[in-house]
Amino acid sequence: MPDQNHNQLIPLSENVEENINRLEIELGNCDDLLIRRLKVSSKVIAILHIEGIVDEQSINENVISPIIQLHKETSTLKTAKDITDKMVQIISVPSIQYILDWSKLLENILAGNTVILIEDSSIALILGTKKIQSRSITEPTTQTVIKGPKDSFTENLSTNISLVRSRIQNAKLRLKSTKVGNVTKTDIGIMYIEGIADHRIVMEALSRINKIKIDSILEANYIEEAVRDNRKTLFPLMQSSERPDVVAANLLEGKIAIIIQGTPFVLLLPVFLIQFFQSPEDYYENNVFSSFLRLIRIGSFLLNMYASAVYLALITHHQGLIPTTLMVTLMAQRERVPFPAIIELLLMELAFEVLREAGVRMPRAIGPAVSIVGALILGQAAVEAGFVSAAIVIIVATSAINSFTLPNTNIVNTARGLRFLLILCSAFIGFYGILLSTLFILVHLCSLRSFGVPYFTPFAPFKLAGQKDSLIRFPITSLSMKHSEIENENKIK
Repeated sequence: MPDQNHNQLIPLSENVEENINRLEIELGNCDDLLIRRLKVSSKVIAILHIEGIVDEQSINENVISPIIQLHKETSTLKTAKDITDKMVQIISVPSIQYILDWSKLLENILAGNTVILIEDSSIALILGTKKIQSRSITEPTTQTVIKGPKDSFTENLSTNISLVRSRIQNAKLRLKSTKVGNVTKTDIGIMYIEGIADHRIVMEALSRINKIKIDSILEANYIEEAVRDNRKTLFPLMQSSERPDVVAANLLEGKIAIIIQGTPFVLLLPVFLIQFFQSPEDYYENNVFSSFLRLIRIGSFLLNMYASAVYLALITHHQGLIPTTLMVTLMAQRERVPFPAIIELLLMELAFEVLREAGVRMPRAIGPAVSIVGALILGQAAVEAGFVSAAIVIIVATSAINSFTLPNTNIVNTARGLRFLLILCSAFIGFYGILLSTLFILVHLCSLRSFGVPYFTPFAPFKLAGQKDSLIRFPITSLSMKHSEIENENKIK
């Protein structure tokens, strides 16, 4: 079994062809396994790698060519050890390792490294020639800003690490590497700044990641679902970002970054609810203007959650709170509508969710056009046909527009889920249902933890120093000695 092979040392054979045959059987005689046989001092040398995930030019120039030149020195190379020692001197690649274990050989060749087998030697050389093809660095697609850096992460782990290191050129920046996934063996990098990040949280994060038992890791959410504190909440307990400047800023605040091979999104932990309303651009603009926009985002989040529920409560249970003139207008619109208000509202909410999903899944060139035209035509036609009232269309459209102001898609999805909960509670007992639901949400928020840190910080527990960068942002100079919400040795942000 693979797990047994991984834990038990299986030595390599001194016969090169025997090792090659075993490797071909392990890989199912795959066609992309390339084998080059050479002879040095009458001993067979095999160079093996998998095509497409190695640097072919480096192998040809820095590995094969120097080995061919060894023919001129065959007189001094008598044993396999002499050949091995000489090759280590003449091969110029970033890293060379000696291995004796068969499982390590298989693991390295699948990772994109090159293996050299030498006749009469049970030692294999592992050469660092990994080169995974990936797209170039482009502008962010989900966290766009007008003013600020324009680079974003890619699907390549090494590239993403370099983007962070270029911003934090400090010897205290640490990187811990591991592999997760019984089948995929996905490379994971955990980055933090020693002395700023809480050592206990770092150890807890490493422990949870190493305990993950899953066949594959294909995206950041696989890790998030496996290590989060509470799996029964709609609120995101980890933040994902495709911006290197956001990750660097969070590392400087004592957070931990989890970088995953194959995805351009980096996970940040621990997080607080208020972080999801903060945009990177808040720190690139004047603090007064940034504070104003942040309050707008928080207000938009609340409107997105409550607008439909409040309208439904007023129109069905608390008509006395509506001004008489407005009430007459609303009732006149509803004369032709055959459905109860709750059915009317749910139909429009679901119709908008369908349009949103269609706009995302359609080809990029026509997706926005389909969403806009569909919303305009269907909304107007539904009102004229008497299926819904004009007020419902306005309320649903207002909720939808407010959702687009939020900078993080995770918190948008949370608002969408809670909106339906509030609508159902409002339909039964009006404002009392909204009030009870709100109290339940607040209690739930106060009970949540993100890697042991209170999720509703700095409001509950209340921390005065944390208010400098919560609802509003104080000037950068006053944040330089801001008290971190994470207990750490270095309080400088």
